[in-house]
Amino acid sequence: MKIHSAEFVMSNSNVTKAPKDHIPEYAFIGRSNVGKSSLINMLMERKDLAKTSGKPGKTQLINHFKINNSWFLVDLPGYGYAQVSKKKRVIFQYFIENYFKEREQLVCTFVLIDSRHDPQKIDLEFMRFLGENQIPFCIVFTKADKLSSSKLNKQITSYKKKLLQHWESLPQTFTTSSTSKLGREEFLNFIATINEDVADNFN
Repeated sequence: MKIHSAEFVMSNSNVTKAPKDHIPEYAFIGRSNVGKSSLINMLMERKDLAKTSGKPGKTQLINHFKINNSWFLVDLPGYGYAQVSKKKRVIFQYFIENYFKEREQLVCTFVLIDSRHDPQKIDLEFMRFLGENQIPFCIVFTKADKLSSSKLNKQITSYKKKLLQHWESLPQTFTTSSTSKLGREEFLNFIATINEDVADNFN
Protein backbone atom coordinates (compact mmCIF):
# COMPACT_ATOMS: atom_id res chain seq x y z
CA MET A 1 0.00 0.00 0.00
CA LYS A 2 1.23 3.48 -0.87
CA ILE A 3 0.23 6.39 1.35
CA HIS A 4 -1.10 9.17 -0.87
CA SER A 5 -2.76 11.26 1.81
CA ALA A 6 -2.92 11.39 5.60
CA GLU A 7 -4.97 14.12 7.23
CA PHE A 8 -5.95 14.88 10.79
CA VAL A 9 -9.74 14.93 11.13
CA MET A 10 -10.60 15.40 14.81
CA SER A 11 -9.83 14.77 18.47
CA ASN A 12 -12.47 13.94 21.04
CA SER A 13 -13.15 12.00 24.24
CA ASN A 14 -16.64 10.82 23.29
CA VAL A 15 -17.03 7.97 20.84
CA THR A 16 -20.48 9.25 19.81
CA LYS A 17 -18.78 12.35 18.38
CA ALA A 18 -16.25 10.38 16.32
CA PRO A 19 -16.37 10.69 12.50
CA LYS A 20 -19.51 9.25 10.90
CA ASP A 21 -17.71 8.05 7.76
CA HIS A 22 -18.51 4.40 7.11
CA ILE A 23 -14.95 3.23 6.39
CA PRO A 24 -12.59 0.73 8.09
CA GLU A 25 -10.83 1.93 11.23
CA TYR A 26 -7.56 0.80 12.83
CA ALA A 27 -6.70 1.73 16.42
CA PHE A 28 -3.17 2.12 17.82
CA ILE A 29 -2.68 1.80 21.56
CA GLY A 30 -0.02 0.82 24.09
CA ARG A 31 1.66 1.83 27.30
CA SER A 32 2.91 5.39 27.43
CA ASN A 33 6.36 5.88 25.90
CA VAL A 34 6.06 2.76 23.73
CA GLY A 35 6.88 4.77 20.60
CA LYS A 36 3.34 5.02 19.23
CA SER A 37 3.56 8.48 17.67
CA SER A 38 6.93 7.69 16.09
CA LEU A 39 5.55 4.47 14.63
CA ILE A 40 2.51 6.24 13.18
CA ASN A 41 4.69 8.93 11.62
CA MET A 42 7.01 6.29 10.17
CA LEU A 43 4.13 4.33 8.63
CA MET A 44 2.63 7.46 7.11
CA GLU A 45 6.06 8.88 6.14
CA ARG A 46 5.23 12.12 7.91
CA LYS A 47 7.37 13.78 10.56
CA ASP A 48 4.63 15.37 12.59
CA LEU A 49 1.28 13.71 11.80
CA ALA A 50 1.12 12.29 15.32
CA LYS A 51 2.68 14.54 17.94
CA THR A 52 5.77 13.06 19.54
CA SER A 53 6.99 14.21 22.93
CA GLY A 54 9.77 13.48 25.38
CA LYS A 55 7.05 13.49 28.02
CA PRO A 56 4.99 10.26 28.15
CA GLY A 57 1.21 10.56 28.30
CA LYS A 58 1.04 13.29 25.63
CA THR A 59 -1.93 11.76 23.79
CA GLN A 60 -5.02 12.25 25.93
CA LEU A 61 -7.80 12.16 23.34
CA ILE A 62 -9.08 9.87 20.57
CA ASN A 63 -7.35 11.21 17.44
CA HIS A 64 -8.73 10.32 14.01
CA PHE A 65 -6.60 10.54 10.86
CA LYS A 66 -8.09 9.77 7.44
CA ILE A 67 -5.67 7.82 5.24
CA ASN A 68 -5.92 7.72 1.44
CA ASN A 69 -9.46 9.00 1.94
CA SER A 70 -10.47 5.36 2.49
CA TRP A 71 -9.68 4.32 6.09
CA PHE A 72 -9.08 5.80 9.52
CA LEU A 73 -5.97 5.50 11.66
CA VAL A 74 -6.92 6.14 15.30
CA ASP A 75 -4.28 7.27 17.80
CA LEU A 76 -5.50 6.40 21.31
CA PRO A 77 -4.16 7.55 24.70
CA GLY A 78 -1.46 5.38 26.22
CA TYR A 79 -2.36 3.42 29.31
CA GLY A 80 -0.50 2.93 32.55
CA TYR A 81 1.35 6.23 32.82
CA ALA A 82 1.91 6.85 36.54
CA GLN A 83 2.30 10.64 36.33
CA VAL A 84 -1.19 11.11 34.92
CA SER A 85 -3.52 11.75 37.85
CA LYS A 86 -5.70 8.92 39.14
CA LYS A 87 -8.83 10.86 38.12
CA LYS A 88 -7.55 11.23 34.55
CA ARG A 89 -6.62 7.56 34.38
CA VAL A 90 -10.20 6.66 35.28
CA ILE A 91 -11.51 9.03 32.59
CA PHE A 92 -9.10 7.57 30.01
CA GLN A 93 -10.19 4.07 30.88
CA TYR A 94 -13.85 5.01 30.60
CA PHE A 95 -13.78 6.61 27.16
CA ILE A 96 -11.24 4.14 25.77
CA GLU A 97 -13.42 1.25 26.92
CA ASN A 98 -16.46 2.90 25.34
CA TYR A 99 -14.55 3.37 22.10
CA PHE A 100 -13.68 -0.32 21.86
CA LYS A 101 -17.14 -1.53 22.80
CA GLU A 102 -19.15 0.90 20.68
CA ARG A 103 -17.13 1.82 17.60
CA GLU A 104 -18.66 -0.33 14.84
CA GLN A 105 -16.14 0.79 12.18
CA LEU A 106 -13.20 -0.65 14.14
CA VAL A 107 -11.79 -3.67 12.31
CA CYS A 108 -8.45 -4.17 14.05
CA THR A 109 -6.48 -2.86 17.03
CA PHE A 110 -2.70 -2.72 17.09
CA VAL A 111 -1.37 -3.24 20.62
CA LEU A 112 2.15 -1.81 20.81
CA ILE A 113 4.77 -3.51 22.96
CA ASP A 114 8.28 -2.20 23.65
CA SER A 115 10.45 -5.11 22.51
CA ARG A 116 13.11 -4.24 25.09
CA HIS A 117 10.94 -5.13 28.06
CA ASP A 118 9.68 -8.39 29.51
CA PRO A 119 5.90 -9.03 29.44
CA GLN A 120 4.09 -6.40 31.50
CA LYS A 121 0.96 -7.19 33.50
CA ILE A 122 -0.92 -4.16 32.18
CA ASP A 123 -0.34 -5.19 28.55
CA LEU A 124 -1.49 -8.74 29.22
CA GLU A 125 -4.60 -7.46 31.02
CA PHE A 126 -5.45 -5.12 28.17
CA MET A 127 -5.15 -7.91 25.60
CA ARG A 128 -7.37 -10.05 27.81
CA PHE A 129 -9.96 -7.26 27.75
CA LEU A 130 -9.85 -7.21 23.94
CA GLY A 131 -10.20 -10.97 23.78
CA GLU A 132 -13.10 -11.08 26.21
CA ASN A 133 -14.91 -8.47 24.12
CA GLN A 134 -14.10 -10.21 20.82
CA ILE A 135 -12.14 -7.25 19.49
CA PRO A 136 -9.61 -8.35 16.82
CA PHE A 137 -6.06 -7.24 17.55
CA CYS A 138 -2.45 -7.64 16.48
CA ILE A 139 0.70 -7.25 18.55
CA VAL A 140 3.30 -4.76 17.36
CA PHE A 141 6.78 -4.99 18.86
CA THR A 142 8.41 -1.55 18.67
CA LYS A 143 11.98 -0.24 18.95
CA ALA A 144 13.50 -3.37 17.43
CA ASP A 145 16.58 -1.39 16.42
CA LYS A 146 17.46 -0.96 20.11
CA LEU A 147 18.34 -4.67 20.45
CA SER A 148 20.66 -7.11 18.73
CA SER A 149 18.85 -9.60 16.49
CA SER A 150 19.51 -12.46 18.94
CA LYS A 151 18.27 -10.47 21.94
CA LEU A 152 15.22 -9.30 19.97
CA ASN A 153 14.31 -12.86 18.99
CA LYS A 154 14.77 -14.00 22.58
CA GLN A 155 12.47 -11.24 23.88
CA ILE A 156 9.73 -11.92 21.33
CA THR A 157 9.89 -15.68 21.89
CA SER A 158 9.61 -15.12 25.65
CA TYR A 159 6.60 -12.88 25.16
CA LYS A 160 4.84 -15.39 22.95
CA LYS A 161 5.44 -18.18 25.48
CA LYS A 162 3.90 -15.99 28.19
CA LEU A 163 0.84 -15.33 26.03
CA LEU A 164 0.37 -19.01 25.25
CA GLN A 165 -0.15 -19.62 28.96
CA HIS A 166 -3.51 -17.86 28.57
CA TRP A 167 -4.29 -18.00 24.84
CA GLU A 168 -4.89 -21.06 22.66
CA SER A 169 -3.35 -19.32 19.65
CA LEU A 170 -1.47 -16.08 19.04
CA PRO A 171 -2.62 -13.08 17.04
CA GLN A 172 -0.66 -11.71 14.10
CA THR A 173 2.56 -10.04 15.26
CA PHE A 174 4.76 -7.38 13.69
CA THR A 175 8.30 -6.32 14.52
CA THR A 176 8.97 -2.66 13.83
CA SER A 177 11.48 0.14 14.11
CA SER A 178 10.55 3.76 13.54
CA THR A 179 14.23 4.52 12.95
CA SER A 180 15.02 1.89 10.30
CA LYS A 181 11.42 1.57 8.99
CA LEU A 182 11.55 -2.15 9.73
CA GLY A 183 8.13 -3.73 9.24
CA ARG A 184 6.56 -0.80 7.38
CA GLU A 185 5.77 -2.61 4.13
CA GLU A 186 4.45 -5.72 5.91
CA PHE A 187 2.31 -3.57 8.19
CA LEU A 188 0.71 -1.54 5.41
CA ASN A 189 0.17 -4.60 3.22
CA PHE A 190 -1.66 -6.24 6.13
CA ILE A 191 -4.01 -3.24 6.39
CA ALA A 192 -4.57 -3.29 2.63
CA THR A 193 -5.50 -6.98 2.79
CA ILE A 194 -7.92 -6.41 5.68
CA ASN A 195 -9.50 -3.49 3.81
CA GLU A 196 -10.15 -5.81 0.86
CA ASP A 197 -11.53 -8.54 3.11
CA VAL A 198 -14.02 -6.23 4.84
CA ALA A 199 -14.95 -4.14 1.80
CA ASP A 200 -18.41 -5.71 1.51
CA ASN A 201 -19.18 -4.62 5.08
CA PHE A 202 -18.60 -0.97 4.18
CA ASN A 203 -20.54 -0.69 0.91
